[in-house]
Amino acid sequence: MPLHKGPDEGDERPMSVNPFFGETNPVGGMTEAPPRHRLPDGPLPPTTAYQLVHDELMLDGNSRLNLATFVTTWMEPQAGVLMAECRDKNMIDKDEYPRTAELERRCVAMLADLWNAPDPSAAVGCSTTGSSEACMLAGMALKRRWSQRNADRYPGARPNLVMGVNVQVCWEKFCNFWEVEARQVPMEGDRFHLDPQAAAELCDENTIGVIGILGSTFDGSYEPIADLCAALDALQERTGLDIPVHVDGASGAMVAPFLDEDLVWDFRLPRVSSINTSGHKYGLVYPGVGWALWRSAAELPEELVFRVNYLGGDMPTFALNFSRPGAQVVAQYYTFLRLGREGYQAVQRTTRDVALGLSARVEALGDFRLLTRGDELPVFAFTTGPDVSAYDVFDVSRRMRERGWLVPAYTFPANREDLSVLRVVCRNGFSKDLADLFVEDLGRLLPELRCQPHPLTDKDAATGFHH
Repeated sequence: MPLHKGPDEGDERPMSVNPFFGETNPVGGMTEAPPRHRLPDGPLPPTTAYQLVHDELMLDGNSRLNLATFVTTWMEPQAGVLMAECRDKNMIDKDEYPRTAELERRCVAMLADLWNAPDPSAAVGCSTTGSSEACMLAGMALKRRWSQRNADRYPGARPNLVMGVNVQVCWEKFCNFWEVEARQVPMEGDRFHLDPQAAAELCDENTIGVIGILGSTFDGSYEPIADLCAALDALQERTGLDIPVHVDGASGAMVAPFLDEDLVWDFRLPRVSSINTSGHKYGLVYPGVGWALWRSAAELPEELVFRVNYLGGDMPTFALNFSRPGAQVVAQYYTFLRLGREGYQAVQRTTRDVALGLSARVEALGDFRLLTRGDELPVFAFTTGPDVSAYDVFDVSRRMRERGWLVPAYTFPANREDLSVLRVVCRNGFSKDLADLFVEDLGRLLPELRCQPHPLTDKDAATGFHH
């Protein structure tokens, strides 16, 4: 989460209260307006407090029109009811809420089966607050296993983790927080993610693992996990180095099993030690829930698992967070139960079809060049064509925001800083009808954009979006 600071000194403006909020005394409702940046002296009626918060939140963007986020923005009403019924349950109190704990266990077992664990009953896993925590846990396991194998050299030797420069920022955080050197494979030309051979060449005796991304946030493309494992197999044959792979499947791990069944990326590859996913992305659950799974207990060092005598029972945990609601885990189980394999396949297929159709229509406008089409993740990236000089992607993002669409524009990282793109994430709930409205609005803007003398948006201040 971002860090926040207090208000500027002297900002003591009270909030504005409509007189009608004072239910029996309109004047009292006005004179008792609460301050903005300190606790009020006394309580407010619940209807007043609700209305104040509700009205301010109306200024947020419409989440259904947010094409930047991978996070689920629509669930069935029944899922919402279940979540409301479980929001007061602390996920960590497994003795007090044994059925919630059982649903979590079932979800782990279902994912182990879905990801082709050699023995699903031997796979271990846990729920998390999202993929970022899951990645941190997987990275911790990789580092601890490496330190155990290199006890004669560690802590003198500095561990490193190999990844593409396109990784989500949580991996950079992991390396920073846990003092691991991040070795990143840069982008080259039209390759926007990790190159397997280049990754293998960065590995040495201090490498704790290599990260493969099943669905890059930059363009929606899958990294070649099988080729990565093959390159590391060849490295082991040459050097004896046995480097494990963690698959960050934040989005793709809930898409590929249903739409790309012949793609080998998961526990079918012996070198894949662990996998994470975001239940709140293409797992189709409201935020925040993630999942981390290890091939077997051997991949998760026992000393990382805390066994706590908490509220009357022995509780093994592996987490950065302790108390959190059980609602999202219950919603994940509901969605697994509700859809099954055929249902997930239908939802993800529809989403990919929307992405493929929309990307084709954007390309047909003539002003844009597609980098990806949405044929892997239901996500595509595009940039302005070589003949377009009157405007850039940041102008498009700014103008589409005027019509309610939140479309991120950003510059690619090292070796391709010259490339700025727009990205569209198609999620369940972003229907073909909404896609039609999107491309119609984009088409209406083009005549105005083409008449600009030059790009008008300061790209450094154009968006708050960052990977």
